[in-house]
This record gives sequence, structure tokens and C-alpha cells, in this order.
Amino acid sequence: MPSDPSASPVRWNDLTHPVVAGLISVIVNYGGTFILVFQAAKVAGLSPELTASWVWSISIGVGVTGIILSWVSREPIITAWSTPAAAFLVTALATTPYAEAVGAYLISAAAFVLLGLSGWFERVIRLIPPGVAAGLLAGILLQFGTGAFGGLSVDPLLAGLLIAAYLVFKRFSARYAVVGILVLGLVFLLAQGRVDLSGLSLKLAAPVFTIPAFSLNALLSVALPLFLITLTGQYMPGMLVLRNDGFKTSANPIVTITGLGSLLMAPFGSHAFNIAAITAAICTGREAHEDPSRRWIAGMAAGLFYILVGVFGVTLAAVFMAFPATFITTLAGLALLGTIGGSLATAMSDARTREASLITFLAAAANITLLGIGGAFWGLVLGLAAHAVLNGRMLLRVRTSVTTPTPANERVK
Repeated sequence: MPSDPSASPVRWNDLTHPVVAGLISVIVNYGGTFILVFQAAKVAGLSPELTASWVWSISIGVGVTGIILSWVSREPIITAWSTPAAAFLVTALATTPYAEAVGAYLISAAAFVLLGLSGWFERVIRLIPPGVAAGLLAGILLQFGTGAFGGLSVDPLLAGLLIAAYLVFKRFSARYAVVGILVLGLVFLLAQGRVDLSGLSLKLAAPVFTIPAFSLNALLSVALPLFLITLTGQYMPGMLVLRNDGFKTSANPIVTITGLGSLLMAPFGSHAFNIAAITAAICTGREAHEDPSRRWIAGMAAGLFYILVGVFGVTLAAVFMAFPATFITTLAGLALLGTIGGSLATAMSDARTREASLITFLAAAANITLLGIGGAFWGLVLGLAAHAVLNGRMLLRVRTSVTTPTPANERVK
């Protein structure tokens, strides 16, 4: 179980695995989804200075909030930008003036601060059955697990090398499996000349303040969808990742602090940041450290790496995105195998709730998109609906009334 701040001091040999886990989560984030931010900036017609400010604000904000939350809670609280929100902005910014979009970011962030202070989010999380939560997490992560092996069709040499090395490391030194494939993969790519960094130069990013504007159109078309998408697509699965690995920190301070951070960084371009979901699983499981009380170090390390990227803006983000897509997907999938397996085991362990958990898993894996809301939300809705029908109290009362014999003196003669 997670430890409190008075736990024994951290030794040097406790640092390697959580620091590498933090680094991998940052690489996966920048290498896998950050391109959406650049796409949205291009659609909005932002200047290079405003784009760099967006990178700076979101990286610094994510890093600082992650460090604060991990340090205070002594748990691996990994924060990230809202990926589904960035995908939404690729289309929304095409018709919304940038100043009005910034105003919408502020409104959405303020709503998260109020949600965290109200305490309602934590109450909702506690209502979700463990099997359904585990099935949801496994479904969300399934695409990354299959992606690790799907790379064999695209780049068989690189993907095959990483998979084979992972199995060998797991067999002889399980603790160093993820570290080993990261180092081996980087050496392989550099030896093949597949990571070209010759044209890069380090440049400090400069934040640019944008005066926000407010409109009813931006409120309804940007702020409201941004709030709902981030809530259902990031915060809910992110908290379930923490719960699945046994961490008990309340959601309320996490929602409040990340919302406050988003509020402060919005005028500099940050659309929203929140607790991470997929990349968090890299840092919360056994691969980060055998001892759960040491995994908070991964949260601190990830925060520091985010700040480093933010200081140098687009330059270091471009470094992460220079890695081949197969390297990113295979690395992420292999790092998440343990979490996927553990989630499936938990989801299927209780025969009474197994079918509802299975429905949750399959619905989340299908990645349903309706009304602009992604698969994590609909997987949860369908899973909870199945659980209510199959195991709900109302249904149990009906069954009891049907099966209980009517007393003889009350029978109709």
C-alpha cells in the first residue's frame, strides 16, 4: 500500500525503475498524442510563438501539478494534457476565434475547480463496482497491448527485437525488462540512423499571454464539450487506474489542483490538463517498482521531464516525435502488459459480476464514439447498466417477490 511522507528514506537503488517509468510515460505522451496539439494549432492559424507558448504552458502546468500531487500524496499521480480534448479542438478551433477559445478554456477549468471543491466526483468514483472498473481499464488499454504486436506488420525487425528482448529480460531479470527494451531500442534506432536529430537546436520557449474573450457560442461549442470530454475521457479512467493499483488518494484534491493549474495556464494557450489514464498505468504498476510505496517517485520524475520539455518548448517535443511510431506503440504496449493482465484477472475474478465486467471491457475496447464523447465514457455507461440489470437491488427485490411463496392464509380462494 502507498506510504505516508514519514516513510523510510529513498535509496539510490529505488530510483532507477520509477524514473525510467516516468520517462517512458512522457515519451509515450509526446510521441503518441502530442501531434494533436500541433494539428489544432495549425487549424487555428496560430503563429510559431503562440504554438510554442501552448507547448510551454501545457508542459509546465502538467509537470508542476504532477510533482505537487505526487509529493503531497506519496502516490504516483501522473498528470497529462487532455488528449480527447486536443482531438476535439482540431475541429473546434477551425470556427472559433482563438481569444474566445482561451475564454472557453478558463470557463472549463473553473468548472473543474468547483467540481473538485464540491466533493461530488469522489462520490461518483466510489459507486463504481471493482470488476466494472477493472474491465473498463483493461478495455481502454487493450488497443495499446494489441498495438505492441501490430507493429510486427509495419516494422517487423524493430517490433520483433523489442518483443523478443522483453521476453528474455522477463525470464532472467523481470525488474529490468522495460528498462532493457527502452535502452536496447534506442541503441538500435541510433545505430540504424532512424532518429535524425541533426537539424534540432535548443531554444527556450517564451510564454505569450492572450487576453481571453467570452461568447455564448464558445461557451456552448467549446467550454461545455471540453469539460465533458475531459471529465469522462480523462478524469474518470485516470482515477480508476489509481484505484486498480491500490492507491487511495481522494479525487477531490486532484481535480481541484489540476483544474486550478489549467485556470492559471489557459491565457498562455493550455486547453486542459488532468490526471493521466493510459500513461499513468505505466507508473502505477509493478513495472515501476515492486514496492508500491516507492512508485510516487515515478510521478516526480515524469513531472521533471515535462518541465524540461516545457522549458525548451517545441524543440524537445520534436525529439520525442522523431521516434518511429512502431517504437512508441510497442514500448507502450509491452510496458502495460502487466496492468492489462492484472485488470483482466480482477474483472473476471467474481463470477457474480463477471458478465457485466466483460461487457464493460468489450464496450471500452470497441472505443464507441457518440455525441462527441469517446469510448471510456460509453464503456462505463454500458458496464454500469449491465451491472444494474444483472445485479441491481431493484432486480433482486423483484426476484425475491416472485420466488417467495405466498402464505396460505393470503392466497385467493
